[in-house]
This record gives sequence, structure tokens and C-alpha cells, in this order.
Amino acid sequence: MSKGCAADRKNIFPGLLCTLTKWDCVAMDINNVLFDCFYLLVVAIPVIVYLRRLKKREALARESLEKGKMFSEGPKAQHPHIDPTYCIGCQTCTTVCPEGDVLAMLGGKAVFVNPFKCIGHSLCEEACPVGAITMVMASPSMGMDMPSLSTEYETNLENLFIIGELGGLALIKNAVNQGRDCVDTIVNRLRLAHLSGATAPDPGVYDVLIVGAGPAGISASLRAIEHKLNYLTLEQDEIGGTVSKYPRQKMVMTSPVEFPMYGKFKKTELAKEDLLAFWDKVMQRADFKVRTGEKVEDIQKGADGVFTVTSDGGLYRARAVILALGRTGTPRKLGIPGEDLPKVMYRLIEADHYVNKNILVVGGGDSAIEAAMGLGMQRGNTVTLSYRKDAFTRIKDRNSKRIHDSIRSRKVNVIFNSTPAEIKEASVVLDTGGELREIPNDYVWIFVGGVPANDFLKKTGIQFGMRDMTIEAAKEAKEIRA
Repeated sequence: MSKGCAADRKNIFPGLLCTLTKWDCVAMDINNVLFDCFYLLVVAIPVIVYLRRLKKREALARESLEKGKMFSEGPKAQHPHIDPTYCIGCQTCTTVCPEGDVLAMLGGKAVFVNPFKCIGHSLCEEACPVGAITMVMASPSMGMDMPSLSTEYETNLENLFIIGELGGLALIKNAVNQGRDCVDTIVNRLRLAHLSGATAPDPGVYDVLIVGAGPAGISASLRAIEHKLNYLTLEQDEIGGTVSKYPRQKMVMTSPVEFPMYGKFKKTELAKEDLLAFWDKVMQRADFKVRTGEKVEDIQKGADGVFTVTSDGGLYRARAVILALGRTGTPRKLGIPGEDLPKVMYRLIEADHYVNKNILVVGGGDSAIEAAMGLGMQRGNTVTLSYRKDAFTRIKDRNSKRIHDSIRSRKVNVIFNSTPAEIKEASVVLDTGGELREIPNDYVWIFVGGVPANDFLKKTGIQFGMRDMTIEAAKEAKEIRA
């Protein structure tokens, strides 16, 4: 090779190397751009999906909020009060509620959107990690038909207490807790009175008389046994109260509860039969003094502070009285011709006893929905559900889904905007917007609520109307956290 060629080659390589280096840089830049684009896509896609879901959730929440305003005057009893100052938007409270869309997220904060669905589980309060939720009672406009109670469940009459559903708390868990706590209060007062010499033992006077043997009454009775009190329980129907009247396999408990003489009951879901069997087992182990089929007609407090309780079966005297009556009271009737026929009923226990029948269920609440679905599942039944409004607005979320499935599968035929006009031996006449429609019928179930024991309570001297505890409870919660 000539020296010239070697020199030429020497001069060529630096240029080639420089050219290759430039192309490498361009390729590297392209790779970097592609990587950045890929990275942005990986990050952006989940963010976009999240924002779209968040927007959809907020739209549903706003829809529920408007629906709640339209169909409800607000919560009737215990419900959550959310302090937005402390709420961190973790959504925990919206996921634990068994009743569906009671709470929702709006603007990054929890909002009470469907007050009419709330029955006071208080799971949201327990689940909130920062204590932003406080369970409070309804405002006075929502609670005027309820007895005024102290924090110890005492009425304006000293040593006369109201617990459970009659006081505004519908859950079994609340009823059990109140029964236990109420008896504890009575025990403390009896001890103080005994130490001060204010009372002397009297075998003719009970320490406490409990009216009602539902969840609250049973809990109070068992607690009285634990404290060795001289007590008696009166029940106008059967042990179990409202629970005993539920349809078979109805879910009655959704959170753990602590029963007197048993301890923590950890099951989170319990059917009616399971709960009644459990109570029966517990009561067989204890000296459970109850008189069933005995209705209390009057309660009067004497000058000596002792109550005289008059029932259709006798006369009793007691230093303290606990009313655990429930709110359903006497079933409300329609007041139409034929309602006194023997085929008309106001509660359903054994749905499977009715087959190949034409059945009418009246009402639009959970009891009516559950009865209609239970009867619709039985062989050969033709079930019609009559409701006076144009949509179901106050039922539990799970019942809303199930009744729509029953309608689609033609197990239940729903006639909205209708009311029964007359009940005949073999048919029922419905008023549908002014037009009368007669359908074949073998049985009628009516679920339009009950007449509460308000008249009885007012006759006893119990005052009605509730303080608005929302502001007070929120203030207390802030002071505790401070």
C-alpha cells in the first residue's frame, strides 16, 4: 500500500467516525422520545381512567343527592354527620354501608346523599380513620313524632326509659346495646338509693319491669338476670318481637353485637331463624321471667316514685320501667270494603305454605317487596304488587335490585299508581288512576306500616319532640379530637 493511500485512509476515517456518531445520537434521541412517550402513556392511561370513573361516580352521587332531596324529608333517626374539615376523602365510609348509596364522594369529600335509606348502622363512623363522622339524631322537624329522651334513654318521667326502635334506632345492634346500658343505669341508681337509705326492700315491688320481648327487651332482661335484679318482662305477642314476624330467612343482623350473658356475637350476617334459635338457647340457660300474650294498657307513677303498670292480665308495681315496644304498633289498615275477610293478612311468615294461588301484596316498602318476592318464588303463584306511587323510593339497595329481577322474570307483576278499592271473596278491585280494574284473588297481604304507640305514651305523660343534636355532637367530637 502506498503512503498516499494510507494517508488518504487516515483522512477518511475521522469523517466517517464523525458521521456515525451523529447517526448514533439521532437514534438515541429517537429512543429517548419513544421511551418518554411510552412512559407518559403508562402513567396517563390509568390517570385518565381514574378521572373518568371519578367523574362518573360524582355524576351518580349528584343524581342520588337530587333523588334523596326529591323523595325524602331527611333521616328520621340516628344518622351520620360528616365534618368536611376533617374528611380526607378516603372513601372508606362509602364502601362499608350495607344499605347501598347512602354516602357518596363529591368534590373529594364524603356526602350524605340518600338520608331516607339510612337506618343507623354506624359502620361508617367506626370505619372513618380520622373521626370525621359522628352519629347524631334527626333534627326537630324530623323527630317530632318521637319521644324526647336523655342520653341515658330516659323520658321526662324519672326512671321511665324507652329503648330500641321506639326511640328512633332501628337496628338490632343498637337495641341490644341500649337494653344492656339501660339496665346498668338502673342498677347504679338502685345501689345509690340503697346506700342512702332512700328505698327499702319490698317483695311486692319489682326493681324493673320491662315491656316488650324483642331484641331490646331480651337484652335488658338478660342484663337484669346478670345483676340479680327482681324483674319481670311483659310481651303482648310472642318472644322475638318484630323479628319473629319477619319472613323466613330474612337477614336481620349485619354487624357484630355483644349480648348479655353470652359475650361478643361475631357473626356479621344472621337470618331470622338463627337469631331466634340463639335467643331461645340463651334464655333456656337463664331465669328468663316473661309473660307473653299480656298487653300493657296503662302506666302511672305514684307520689312515692313507684310505677303502677296495668295490663290486661294483672297489676304490677316497679321502681323503674323500660319500654321496648318497637315502632310498628298495630298494623295500619286501608279502611276499604272487604278488608275484614279472613283472606286478608298483615304479616307473612311461611311463604312456602301458599302455592298455586292468586295473590295481592299492597305496599312499596321493604316488607312488601320481600313478601312479594318470597311468594313469587313459590310454585304456581301469580303475585301482583300494588303500590300507590310511580316508583320504589324507600327500599334497601339489595331489594331494589332483586325486585327488578323478579319483575323481569315475571315472578312479580307490579302495578304502580294503584290502590285497592274493594276486596271480594274471589277477586280484588284496584283503582288505577281513576279506573277500576278487577283481578282474580285468593289472598291479600297489606304492608302499609303500623300505628305507633304514640297515644299510649302521651297518655302516660311522656313528652315528644327532639333536640337538634347535630351541631352539639359535632362540637363535642371536635373537642375530643383537639
